[in-house]
Amino acid sequence: MTERKQLILNLFEMACISHISHGLWPLEGNNRHRFDELSYWTELAQILEDGGFDAVFLADVVGAYDVFRDGPETALREGLQSPNLDPLLVVPAMAAVTQRLGFGVTFSTTYEPPFAFARRASTLDHLTKGRFGWNVVTSYLPNAARNFGLDGEIPHDRRYELADEYLDVLYKLWEGSWDDDAVVYDRDRRIATDPTKVRYIDHVGEVHRVAGPHLVHPSRQRTPVLFQATGSPAGTEFAGRHAEVVFTGGRTTEEFRANARAMRAAAVRNGRAADDVKFIASAVVVVGRSEEEADEKWRRYREHASVDGYLAHASLPVDLTVAPPDITVREAIERSGRELTRSSFLPLHLTVGQLLDGLVGGRRERFHVVGTPKVVADEIERWLDEDGVDGINLRQYHSFDTARDFAELVVPELRRRGRLPAEAAATSLRDRLFGRGDRLPDSHIATRYRGGANLDRPIPPLVFPPAAEVA
Repeated sequence: MTERKQLILNLFEMACISHISHGLWPLEGNNRHRFDELSYWTELAQILEDGGFDAVFLADVVGAYDVFRDGPETALREGLQSPNLDPLLVVPAMAAVTQRLGFGVTFSTTYEPPFAFARRASTLDHLTKGRFGWNVVTSYLPNAARNFGLDGEIPHDRRYELADEYLDVLYKLWEGSWDDDAVVYDRDRRIATDPTKVRYIDHVGEVHRVAGPHLVHPSRQRTPVLFQATGSPAGTEFAGRHAEVVFTGGRTTEEFRANARAMRAAAVRNGRAADDVKFIASAVVVVGRSEEEADEKWRRYREHASVDGYLAHASLPVDLTVAPPDITVREAIERSGRELTRSSFLPLHLTVGQLLDGLVGGRRERFHVVGTPKVVADEIERWLDEDGVDGINLRQYHSFDTARDFAELVVPELRRRGRLPAEAAATSLRDRLFGRGDRLPDSHIATRYRGGANLDRPIPPLVFPPAAEVA
């Protein structure tokens, strides 16, 4: 009998009041206001570990949403990703109360030096015993650029070029600076580390000059699991070189499949196997013990959704709430005379009225299901077998009800169907996701530095093919 494809199950989180489901934090019993308490994170971690989740996926931004209505006021009123804690710092608390749960944490390559982040990442991989993953982002908010001394955003593709060198530095530190057996703890000879097995990296690139050696000895995974969220041609090529797990989506089955095909092709162009990359989609799952219960939860979430929150999150330069409802979104923006820099986030062909109704009216995307455990499990199996996803980032509407509902109602059904293990072992995150051990496969570009090899030979520049080649 052919083994059934298993689901990678993550909870999508952020250390803030309102992450992506805006307007819901005041709901009865919602714990979003506790995001700055250590007990919030330890309680959540135990729910996820006991509930069979593979990881908690932590988003982050390093700027305020201040484009909509020409300032941050709307975002601040909504609690939209501000205030916002550093997600790296909540990981040790969750790791201390769990043995199996993994952690995928967002950190930007654009504004902070790679040497400092290399140290933090290795520290977390040690403290979690190899359960740490990094979501590689380049940051997009204009306010983020101004926070780090720039007048405006660095152009999109240029950010990926910079990120490519950033990762090259990290790979040299993580993979090449220390040998596995460098730390000896020889009490008789009073030698903690054998200095012949630690080396400078002496990286001199276009942007970064890093001497090394790395300040942290090799962790269980050395390089953390590499996540990435993308869909652009430049991001796709970058993912083909670097990413192990890609957070992507699509409004239809074919759109998702096309995105996955493009990234697999990019992986092959970079000397990797097509199955070296797994794909995770953001998923809305609202489950009840009956259809009526599930429908009532979904009705309540829609009823409390905030239009202002969603529009501020989209960084719209025009306030659509005061635009005529019968014109298209594109026309409303053109009439305003403002420039839209994030057009891929908006369906410009819809009327203003259709867009605003859709924000709170429950317009369902491809990876969206409301129903009983059986209905939900049936749909998730379709996502796995027909769409080809490998896993989901479960979108939260209520903390902690979203996670508890899935753990109590959906996980047992998926386990009965062979889609989730009865109980996962305490492995590294990479081994849990791929079943191939703790370290990167030899085909990954980072491994060219193992044992100190090639430290004086930079990787070839990242070349973005024409869009038609990655479509």
